[in-house]
Parts: sequence; structure tokens; C-alpha cells
Amino acid sequence: MVDLPDKAERFIDWYLAAVEAAELTDKRYEVKGMNIWTPYGMQSRRALDALLVREVERIGSRAIEFPTLIPQPQFEKEKEHVKGFDDQVYWVTKGGASALDIPLVLRPTSETAMYPVFALWVRSHRDLPLNVYQIVSVFRYETKTTRPFLRVREIHFFEEHTCQADEARATARVEEDLAAFERMAAALALPFAASRRPDWDKFPGAHYSIALDIPVGQGRTLQIGTVHHYRENFSRPYGIQYEDPAGTLRYVHQTTFGLSERLLGAVVAVHGDRRGVVFPSILAPVQVVLVPIAAPGGGAAPVEAARGLADRLRDRGLRVHVDDSDERPGAKYYRWESRGVPLRLEIGPREASAGTVTAVNRLGERTVLGPGELDRAVADALSAFDRTLTARAESAFRSAFSVATKLEELSGSTTVRVVPWCGQEACGHRIEAAIEGGVLGTPERPLPVDPGAPGPCIACGERSGARWVLAGRPL
Repeated sequence: MVDLPDKAERFIDWYLAAVEAAELTDKRYEVKGMNIWTPYGMQSRRALDALLVREVERIGSRAIEFPTLIPQPQFEKEKEHVKGFDDQVYWVTKGGASALDIPLVLRPTSETAMYPVFALWVRSHRDLPLNVYQIVSVFRYETKTTRPFLRVREIHFFEEHTCQADEARATARVEEDLAAFERMAAALALPFAASRRPDWDKFPGAHYSIALDIPVGQGRTLQIGTVHHYRENFSRPYGIQYEDPAGTLRYVHQTTFGLSERLLGAVVAVHGDRRGVVFPSILAPVQVVLVPIAAPGGGAAPVEAARGLADRLRDRGLRVHVDDSDERPGAKYYRWESRGVPLRLEIGPREASAGTVTAVNRLGERTVLGPGELDRAVADALSAFDRTLTARAESAFRSAFSVATKLEELSGSTTVRVVPWCGQEACGHRIEAAIEGGVLGTPERPLPVDPGAPGPCIACGERSGARWVLAGRPL
């Protein structure tokens, strides 16, 4: 077994090595930041998409898909939004050998593509609420160093867009999306912090933005999703109006909910260890790998037992692989550990004869299952693995936060800091300079630590309006 770089001390080196060892992506494509989804990575992406679809359709969203190209006049209609993407858009200016009369944008996100059409779809209060989503590629010219899943130029993107009758219903939709994400994160064993971003860091055109962040060690954080409340900031320039029951024309209030392949990177970042990726069972391309081990004198019993059990596990809906290759068992163990498979089942001649298996989960816990109802015992072992993974992640999450009440305590911080802030932008920037990072925002959910009532602002000492905020170093 070859250990990866130290995760705590060399996170990026460790992360890149773990992704490569698991063969989740191939970054050798000749357009920087546009990577190839390998078969194993594609399986994990499909499992992730299935989870997202399940939870957003549970709260009433319906699937759509809009074209990739956006005409320039349509894209520029909402000036504040466009300003936020000025440096990130890709332009298409030719069709074949001919210059286009109207330049086209490869969508960086879809507000400006969808909302002219929403103005056609929404005419009456009976058309509301409109809750739709799509899972597509979006394109952003990322100028920083690209990293697989975390920072790329072609992004596998989930985006929900909604139209609501008024601000209160839009606010309620934000809460529904946050609750849906809580269920997604629980399935992925990903504890997270939901924070209302400060005004200088919210999405262009939003009334407010709630970001979903995870700590990844040494005071660093990774933003894995956002929920935005737009009020009428987009419906007015795009003319999205409805006639209420009294016959009055009103502008809709809108929300969006965005997630991306960064969620896959987050799973690698949070759960991975010195041996590589660790997948929760819902996301694992292979949930159970069976390794038959032949006796020195040969014999087909272990292979036959493995194949028979694999068929029964597939009947239960599990993703199963039988590794009956001629590699040594140790090499097989290492390969499937580095790929994050939750459960390995070893079957030698003795197990095949007794109707048992030796089960080793990805966290190294070993037990003997059987005899009798092996398929149910395997399913139970997977559930137990997920519970242990969740408990481990929650413990690490709690230890990743600490309280600071003095500005000098922020320098060199190795945790995400919970600090008192008066709400003034100048003080927010002083906090950011001290921690060499960012003010993540005001928590929307209970904090992982209980700091009590906030004291005076950590930057200026004022007590008026002081509230707790999170501050860290975004990855």
C-alpha cells in the first residue's frame, strides 16, 4: 500500500492524488479546466444526480432543459447580473465561416436564458408557483488554478429557478430548498454551515444569498452550494408578471438553488484518508466488491459463491462488482480501497463451504457475516458503515469551529472562527484582512459551537447590532 500525501499538511496535493488514484476523472483533455468524466466518475455523478433529483422533485420541482447559447442582448438585460460575470463568460462570435450578427454567450448560469421565457409561461396566478430545475453544463472562464470538481471551466451544474407570488412565498421556498439540501447532505454524510453572505459577497442581482460551506481543515472552507432570494430584481427587467385574483398585474418574486460537481469533490475532501477516497454508500459507484480467494490447489467454490451472492445483492438494488481477476488479493484490496468502495467481502474456500463472508468496510472494520441471509446481513453492514461515517464526519465538523473575540486571534487560524460583528462593511473587511480570508456570513442554522450572546464587534468594539458571523479562508 502506498500512502498519499498528508491530508492535513498538504491538502491540495493529497486531494489531487486521491482523485487520480480513484480514477474519477481524466484531466489530460487539451482544454484546461474541461476534464473527462471517466466510467467510474460518471457512475458517481449519476448517483449524485439521482439524489438531487429525488429531493427537489419531493418539494415540487419539475425538470426542464434550456439551450446552451444566450444572445448578447438577452444576456445584458440585467446589468448587475452581467457585471458579476464579465470576466468569466465565453463568447461565440462565428457560425461556420460567417460572423454572427448577434454574439452568443455560453451560459455561465441560466437566469438570462430562462427569464424571457418565464415571462411567456407566467401570465396568471394560476401559473404559480413555477418551480423548475435543470442539470446541464455551464461554462465559466476560471482564471485561477483549476482543480478537478472544485474549480473547473465546464461545470456539471444543478440549478433550480422558481417564480412565487410574493416575497413571503419566495422566502418559504428558500427554506424548502435548505431543508431539501439538509436531506441531501445527510445522505452524503456531509455536515455543513448555511450562512447569509454579506452584501458585498452575495450573488449579483440577489436580494440575499445563503451559501452552503464545509470546513476542509486548517481553517479552510469550501462552498458547495447556494440558495438565492431575488425579490423582483430579475422579474422587473424581464417582465415576468401575473394577474392576481383581483385582476391586478404583479411582478413575481424569484429564487434559485444551485449545486454542482463540487459536491463530489466535497465528499472526497471530507471523507477521504491516507488510502484515498471514501464514498458513502449512496454515492459509491461500487457499493460492494466481492473478492473470491482461491485455495493453493485451485477450486471454483469461492468464485461460484461470490457470483451467487452478487446476484442476490443486485436483486436488492445494490451496485456490486466481483473481482475475480488474477491479481494478488492485496493488490485488489488496495485498488478498491483507493476507489472508496464502502464494503469488501472476502470469500475463500472456508467461507464458501460455511456459507459465510469476511466483511471489511472502508474504515477498516472487519467482521464475519453469515451463515444464513447473507444478502440482508450485507445490506445491514452497509447501513452500519454509513452511520459510522456520519458520526465521524460530524465529530470532525464540530472540532473545525472555534470562537474568537479579539482581532489578533484570527491570524494563522487553523479553525473556522465564530466572531462578533457589528454589520458594518468596513469592519467586515478588517475581519477578512486579519484572517486572510472572508466573512462567510450570518449563520442560518444553529452553530456547531455555542458561543452564547455576542459581545462587542471584534473589529470596532461597538455593541450595537452585533451578531455572530463565520469567518474562514475559502479554498
